Amino acid sequence: MQKAHTNPKGEQNASVIGLQALSFIAMDEDLFGALLNQAGTDAADIRARASDPVFLGFVLDFILQEDQTVIAFASSQRISPEDVMRARMDLPGGDIPHWT
Repeated sequence: MQKAHTNPKGEQNASVIGLQALSFIAMDEDLFGALLNQAGTDAADIRARASDPVFLGFVLDFILQEDQTVIAFASSQRISPEDVMRARMDLPGGDIPHWT
């Protein structure tokens, strides 16, 4: 499913937040291990995919799974947790409804 309206500036800003989230995760051994497990990959693949907006959407999905992780990440970047959700919505796949 593709978005009806694309916002290149929104996706660029969202990609920056996604990269910040990846850096935040990489600084925590437990979080990084969980990300690797969930992605089914290794650190080299993570580095190779770091500029892929689809992968950054996955990273933000990972951050958004736990309220405490979203809050800690948002606080570390001096943004609101809602900004993290908005960033996720601006990346590919962010417009897919979640029914859970």
